[in-house]
Amino acid sequence: MPEWLIERGIGEDRAVLIDDGEIVEARVALDGSLPAGSVIAARLVNTGTNGRNAIAVGAGGIEYLLPHGAPGLTQGATLTVEITREAIPGREPWKRPLARISDERSELRPKLDLGSPARELAFPAPTDELQAADWDDLLDEARSGVVAFAGGELRISATPAMTLIDVDGYLAPEELSVLGAAEAARTIRRHDIGGSIGVDLPTVGSKSVRQAAATAIDHILPKPFERTAVNGFGFVQIVRPRLRASLLELAQDRASFEARALLRRVALEQPGAKRLVVHPALAELLERRRDWIASLAGQVGGAVELRRDPGVAIYAGYAEPI
Repeated sequence: MPEWLIERGIGEDRAVLIDDGEIVEARVALDGSLPAGSVIAARLVNTGTNGRNAIAVGAGGIEYLLPHGAPGLTQGATLTVEITREAIPGREPWKRPLARISDERSELRPKLDLGSPARELAFPAPTDELQAADWDDLLDEARSGVVAFAGGELRISATPAMTLIDVDGYLAPEELSVLGAAEAARTIRRHDIGGSIGVDLPTVGSKSVRQAAATAIDHILPKPFERTAVNGFGFVQIVRPRLRASLLELAQDRASFEARALLRRVALEQPGAKRLVVHPALAELLERRRDWIASLAGQVGGAVELRRDPGVAIYAGYAEPI
């Protein structure tokens, strides 16, 4: 039976749905972010233009973009808003958290609202249940944007407009089209990809093959979603609810992504004082996040120091005993 597992880590909480020993769906909730569905008090700081794209500020100075504006309200007014999408990594201002005006009472949602029961894991623990289901492989897919499968691979690009998935391989185009569509659907679910998604399959002339590829998507990808037909060039567009950043989008904030991954690895190693040997970008971030270092020290039962090493790849930081 599929089972949700939740692991509370440093800087993030992780949830994975495991089925037959494999991660079929994963979600990451960053510390400090409020999940979609939360209702909060805010202050209107910008009424927007032509009734759209107003900006409200909530607790901690976090700005929320209201795409449908704040009709009838003036700048400085207090209001209640419901968060409809968490912040998405990136410099574009429209990647701020999205919200809409609400008449509900203020209520915060759980950070990981899975909609079904979950088993919460102790962390750190002697047994790494996430890694037993290939958690590190999932992170490798997110950081590289490459997902290999028998006969081909997916190359994924998370652009500001949409997530693009290119299917390529050495199988016959008809076979690769159907298999690639199925693998794309699995990857969309596995990496929690939402919003507009374009899948570029091999071009095939057979309408029945294109229909089979579309059926493979429908069979694997859970509702709700909408999609187009697979056109004659092999392109199909899928639209899913986008409530938070996908794992691939989180990986674009590279230093933070790699720092949290390193802290998880080190927390599961032998306890004792540690020195983290890291790329300068990670050292700079961790020097700002002394709370993360303090949390790790509590988990390993000893002091934690930092050492910069430009020769260490950003993803290859490690701990050495002190």
